[in-house]
Amino acid sequence: MTTPDHPSPASQPPAPAGKDRIYRSPMALAGGVLLLLVVLWLGFDALFKGHGRTPWLALAGLILVVPLILAFTLRPAVFANEERLRIRNPFRVITVPWGEVASLRSGYTNEVVVKSGAKYQLWAIPVSLRARNKASRRQRRAADDAARGVTPGSRGGGLTPSGLGLGLGGFTLRGPDTGPTRAETDKVMDDLRELLEHGEQTESAQGEVTVRWAYEVAAPAVAGAVLLAILLATG
Repeated sequence: MTTPDHPSPASQPPAPAGKDRIYRSPMALAGGVLLLLVVLWLGFDALFKGHGRTPWLALAGLILVVPLILAFTLRPAVFANEERLRIRNPFRVITVPWGEVASLRSGYTNEVVVKSGAKYQLWAIPVSLRARNKASRRQRRAADDAARGVTPGSRGGGLTPSGLGLGLGGFTLRGPDTGPTRAETDKVMDDLRELLEHGEQTESAQGEVTVRWAYEVAAPAVAGAVLLAILLATG
């Protein structure tokens, strides 16, 4: 028999989900801030120093362009915890419990596929084919060194045997290679797959996929586009 001071486990509230892991693109953030500063500088210059219809055109352009810059650079993010994956894309917010995730795919883009068959792209985790190819080359080089019994610490820079027999007497100059053997976005997808593996069968990770449109981003952009179209049509 339980007392009010000692409630049964079934009557206790479920433990809260852990703190979200947040994934964003540093390059997108830096590019977005720079682009936003340039657009605001040009727009306000035309707004306050322009003549005739120029200030109105500048205002309409700012209302249209600024929300789009924010949407495609600063807004995208992925939030993940033990219960669900929340994807904040430019114009939508998708919440996917781990129990509804069918797979996490990495190709030319990173995306989540839910059990209903729908696919949602992870804008905040863009694929860099250049970084992936560079990491693959490091991985192959590390495997070759391991096969020859060369450790990363002992190799360092200097002359190493060349399979092509080119360079200085059959040797080529190679510097120390301490870079990662996995692209950063691929590491992020590995983290998400680990969360999926641990959480997909838990009771708290079940539920429905929800999609919310970001009207707070789309509405100002549409208003700016309409205003700009009216100004250009009546000019």
